Amino acid sequence: MNAHEIDYKIYGHDLQFVEVELDPQESVVAEPGAMMMMDEGIVMNTIFGDGSNRESGLLGKLFSAGKRVLTGENLFMTAFTNNGLGKKHVSFSAPYPGKIIPIDLTLYDGRLICQKDAFLCAAKGVSIGIEFTKRLGAGFFGGEGFILQKLEGDGMAFIHAGGTLYERRLNQGEVLNVDTGSLVAFTSTVDYDIQYVGGIKNSLFGGEGIFYARMTGPGTVWVQSMPFSRLADRIIASAPRAGGSRRGEGGILGSIGDLIDGDNNF
Repeated sequence: MNAHEIDYKIYGHDLQFVEVELDPQESVVAEPGAMMMMDEGIVMNTIFGDGSNRESGLLGKLFSAGKRVLTGENLFMTAFTNNGLGKKHVSFSAPYPGKIIPIDLTLYDGRLICQKDAFLCAAKGVSIGIEFTKRLGAGFFGGEGFILQKLEGDGMAFIHAGGTLYERRLNQGEVLNVDTGSLVAFTSTVDYDIQYVGGIKNSLFGGEGIFYARMTGPGTVWVQSMPFSRLADRIIASAPRAGGSRRGEGGILGSIGDLIDGDNNF
């Protein structure tokens, strides 16, 4: 194996974290700020790119780091190495409520495509790169632009999904239509395209967006029930407006709610 072999355990239900067990000189790489706690003896090191060493030399490392910038991620990653004696543990927390998905890349031909902000951490040696969408429509309207994140290698990787996670295995030619924001990841054998919802009423008043992702098997697709963008929209919609009233709670019932909560002053 090129990637380090790591063991892990996932804790929690809705606000999860993953504990990675490292043997001496084993390493795991993660997004900056994801670390929650670690044992004495683990050394933290900020690196360019993903530390997979697939590109040699300074230019290669800059290219690897530059690919991450295109996906909207940080230029740097953090590597955690067990420099002590015996097994050590380091834990990484999910950025918002949802599920952490452990992915053994050897089970999926060494390659997984995921949305740009899904990656949490991986065994050192796993390459975190970019995947350009093959179709113009998918690039413009897919919700993730022309670029998705690509995980490659023969080790363990961990991605994160919001809300409840659903894993769907598609047979040859089987089609699954998915809200573009709800799509988390899919295997490289799945054909990914964007379809127009159709109909003026559906487009303007359906509330489901104008386009959806059309996933055609064979392969595996992971779907999340609560994308972070949808969660953020609901929080913003419920935030108090200037003057103390809450959005979406106008009229008599909204005024009564403000009065009960003490939002109105007389």
